[in-house]
Amino acid sequence: MDPLIIALIVAIFTLLVLFSGIPIAFGLSFVSIVLLVSFEGFQMLDVFAETFFAGLNSFVLLSIPMFILMGMAVANSPAGKDLYTGLDRWLWRVPGGLVISNIGACSIFAALSGSSPATCAAIGTMGIPEMRKRGYSDQIATGTIAAGGTLGVLIPPSIVLIVYGIATGTSIGEIIFMWIGARFYVGRYVCNLGTYP
Repeated sequence: MDPLIIALIVAIFTLLVLFSGIPIAFGLSFVSIVLLVSFEGFQMLDVFAETFFAGLNSFVLLSIPMFILMGMAVANSPAGKDLYTGLDRWLWRVPGGLVISNIGACSIFAALSGSSPATCAAIGTMGIPEMRKRGYSDQIATGTIAAGGTLGVLIPPSIVLIVYGIATGTSIGEIIFMWIGARFYVGRYVCNLGTYP
């Protein structure tokens, strides 16, 4: 069969399965198994199983669910609230101290969880109402949480840095070492933006 026709069949079948509402991971697995068996035969299921196992058999990939688990544990405990309260009490005299407290809490929480969305959810539930209560505008309140949450990608060890290191074959230790300086520079820059409108 012509490769162009095969590609067209794969594209149409993939779009149909994805638009059906199935979760993406299961939909793509279903498409790949069905089309692999229909074009190559049942002997290709051995190749599929070996490829699937080889993709998951990585010690470095084990750190990603551990980061997510640690982030959820910290988010559901009073540790995030205590961190936020401590930074707020420490920086209450500084102009824009609550903004800096938000960004500092986001930085520390992102270092624990390695995930930007988990950081925004955990610190945002405490930080945004507190800033509104003290007279900050909604734009400043949500902007500082969004800016501080994006620091989760920069702060080593980050899930994105681990996946990048695996994909490029770069040492995870070297990537983490190189990003430490960038993290402090960007965090300081974001704090300066929050204190000087």
